[in-house]
Amino acid sequence: MPVPPGADEETAEVVRGLYTDGIVARRGAFSREWVTQVREDLEAAFEEARGREGGTVGRGPNRYYVEIHPEQLRGFVELVDHPWVRTVCEAVLGPDYQVVELGFDVPFAGAVDQPWHRDFPMPEETRAGGRLTSLAFNLTAVDTEEDMGPFEVAPGTQWDWSEEFDHGMFPPKSLYPRYQERAVRKYPRMGDISARSALTVHRGTRNLSQRSRPVLVLGVDAPGAGNAEHHDMAVTREFHAQLPQRVRDHLGCPVVDELTPIVQKHTIEGLVMGEA
Repeated sequence: MPVPPGADEETAEVVRGLYTDGIVARRGAFSREWVTQVREDLEAAFEEARGREGGTVGRGPNRYYVEIHPEQLRGFVELVDHPWVRTVCEAVLGPDYQVVELGFDVPFAGAVDQPWHRDFPMPEETRAGGRLTSLAFNLTAVDTEEDMGPFEVAPGTQWDWSEEFDHGMFPPKSLYPRYQERAVRKYPRMGDISARSALTVHRGTRNLSQRSRPVLVLGVDAPGAGNAEHHDMAVTREFHAQLPQRVRDHLGCPVVDELTPIVQKHTIEGLVMGEA
């Protein structure tokens, strides 16, 4: 696995974790007060998005995804400029990594088990070259409990590949026993953040509670990975000018005069109906 030369042990452990299990985490990276503000911003973004056509996209019954602009998140700079986030990105994706996606998933009461899936087809560079070219960071806006439909991941499956994967993303049900055997449910608390390969096979589980479980998503690419074309986030020139230079250097989105509401296009058709 490509541990950067001279990496300290913590960085090396992160790289090993992403190349073996496919997911790593940093507990208590942010304060609960900061996360409370994040949740307020996500709830406001959802209310705005649900009121217009194309503002949200379904990821199963009572489960939605919304992509947002960085200016809709007051803590954007603190998120992307967090030392652990920067370290993970540089170690795995290289010094010229690009932030290409900002959004959130929300499973509400009644959300059902998703089918096992990955977020997009495996790139050739990963399949043939064994290199991870993108990462998804997840930050929970609530303390996750068992009845809230926790995220479930099958460690080590970021390398699974078969022509039988539907759309390159959905493994055949004949492989489900493999994922069930490996399945690990995650119970992050407010302030925790995780990083994973979006190729690691995973799913959201049934939300039996009456509470929603919003999760912030930050997508980051290595140069040339190409995921930016699937997303429409942008920043205004005024906002861009106020960002620290080391944040601007890694922002892989257009700089515009005026923001327009995002019409969601990162649809994953196989998730619409859930597993039932």
